[in-house]
Amino acid sequence: MKRKPSILVIFLSVFIDLIGFGIVLPLLPGFTEDNFRPDFSSKGLIIGCIIGSFSAMQFFFAPMWGKLSDRIGRRPVMLFSNLGAAGSYVLFAIACGLSGPAGLWMILVSRIFAGICGANLSVASAYIADISPPEKRSARMGLIGMAFGLGFIFGPAIGGFSVELFGKQGPGWVAASFCAANFILGWFILGESRQPGSAKVVARPKFGQWGHTLAQPKLGLLICVFFFATFCFTCFESTFPLLARHQFSIGEKQLTEKQLNYRIGCLFTYAGFIAAMVQGVIGWLVKKLGEQNLIFISLIIFAAGLSLLPFANSLVQICGVLFLLAVGSGLNRPPVFGLISLNSSRDEQGANLGVAQSFGALARMLGPVFASTLFFVRPSLPYLICGGLALLTSFFAWSFLCRNGSKPATDKTGL
Repeated sequence: MKRKPSILVIFLSVFIDLIGFGIVLPLLPGFTEDNFRPDFSSKGLIIGCIIGSFSAMQFFFAPMWGKLSDRIGRRPVMLFSNLGAAGSYVLFAIACGLSGPAGLWMILVSRIFAGICGANLSVASAYIADISPPEKRSARMGLIGMAFGLGFIFGPAIGGFSVELFGKQGPGWVAASFCAANFILGWFILGESRQPGSAKVVARPKFGQWGHTLAQPKLGLLICVFFFATFCFTCFESTFPLLARHQFSIGEKQLTEKQLNYRIGCLFTYAGFIAAMVQGVIGWLVKKLGEQNLIFISLIIFAAGLSLLPFANSLVQICGVLFLLAVGSGLNRPPVFGLISLNSSRDEQGANLGVAQSFGALARMLGPVFASTLFFVRPSLPYLICGGLALLTSFFAWSFLCRNGSKPATDKTGL
């Protein structure tokens, strides 16, 4: 029986994968920090390197997976990614049962392996582009953002409960189970959106593909905007658990480790819920404002939230600032990827989106190192600097995108 391509199925696949990601991400800085001696002075740098190792691998491998999906189809690459994610979380669970340098090394290995196998977001974006008409493409790219937001609603909460029920190894085993279930689901119901050989794909070496994509002015500009927006978001993503552990009392003093992990998970869940809800109005906002203006506005809102976060000292203030941050980040990715897709030819959807994902991975590789290192100098520094950078990126987007017109780009795929 031939499986038909389905927006719902690809949404479920990305959603389940991001639940696994959301389970371990809020706990990763704390689990990593626990393996250091109290007097170890370089722990901020090493925590950043371990968090960034996932994205370092994606930087090198995302374009390869995107190009491979252009050649052999999206389905096999998605299935391999799901299976690899399950294996990486098994390694993470084992690492959390170790202590000292052995635990740190195993956590690093697990994140490297996860990054090598992580092809879901770029290939899922290409899958959606394959089966979406131009006028609906940006709105449907919002489904990836919704899956991301929902993953952060359920993932951190599940991670917190897993620690409570099963100890430090629990989140890794639970995340591995979700990804294994995702592989089985995809094997049986995920249809192929692109048939192998349906269009000729130009063979280019990795750096040649990067050069080809970036040399196209509109694509190069959009990828730069995505890079800086992602770099700034990693400031929050990689240091907020540390900010909560070291600065925020979240309404109480002397919280236990389990209580603190649970509350951090709840705050990530809250931010994920807001970001997911925002995706429901992406299509309407694109029609009213256009992709270019929406990108500009999202960066302004995000910059405000990021800059205010280290100065929020009560639970109400934290939730208010997280609302701004989640709205800004939730509005940004869909119109950026929608425009990248609309400005890509039919046979280069996967390759170009893979290059974009690769530069997003580069931002996720550099951002945690930058933010974690500065955090241990002064907790507010990475937030203020990245807030300013997001603001500059918004004016960059205004100058080179909005002033050239705010209507959606003309599709180049011939759909």
